[in-house]
Amino acid sequence: MTNSNSFTSHFVELRSRLIKSLLFILIMFVFSYLFAEQIYNFLVEPYANAVKDDNSSRRLIFTALHETFITYLKVAFFAALFFGSPILIIQVYKFIAPGLYKNEKKAILPYLISTPILFLLGALLVYYLVMPLAIKFFLSFESVGSTTNLPIQLEAKVNEYLSLIMRLIFAFGISFQLPILLNLLARIGVVNSEYLKKRRRYVIVIIFTAAAILTPPDPITQIGLAIPLLMLYELSILTVKFTEKKSKEKN
Repeated sequence: MTNSNSFTSHFVELRSRLIKSLLFILIMFVFSYLFAEQIYNFLVEPYANAVKDDNSSRRLIFTALHETFITYLKVAFFAALFFGSPILIIQVYKFIAPGLYKNEKKAILPYLISTPILFLLGALLVYYLVMPLAIKFFLSFESVGSTTNLPIQLEAKVNEYLSLIMRLIFAFGISFQLPILLNLLARIGVVNSEYLKKRRRYVIVIIFTAAAILTPPDPITQIGLAIPLLMLYELSILTVKFTEKKSKEKN
């Protein structure tokens, strides 16, 4: 009976914390929708900067009456998830924290802090480097008509562009959690630094395959994701080795 009551109370607390997180995300969604145009301008800036020196007049188009409205809803939802995710992580931590020892709380705190930081680094890489390079790459396939019967010019759809940059931000942000995942696996004894070193050649193949799946079919974004992930993998080996060394010193 006691175990049943304990399970019920834990379930009620988890539900309460999840509801709080969802309410916060909902509030952020409403707030983001009020500023959807400003968020839109921010997300479009990489495209605007990449084409500002072109002689031709550039624009983003929409081809359905409801497309811009749906796009603003997507932008608001994207912003709500982006800013609401740290609150969700904090709520989950508060739920599991009472069951942890003091040293366990101390050990998990760096992961709690580094998760949003790594996600932000991935998002910044997309915004300031990958997207501008990818846009230039795609624009290089335009033709003025000298080599083709008709000119080939980009008329980018606002919905497709924003879907692309938002998808890449989440793909890079989530992929950048690789060091956290590997360090957590190392802490529970699933992997160690030697294992990670020996599996390096397989990981390279997996990373490039994942990059090909998560990004558009162009070399810029694929390499732009794969190379940082390889660097993060090497960093993970060093951090896991450091953790192992500290554990040995304590023992």
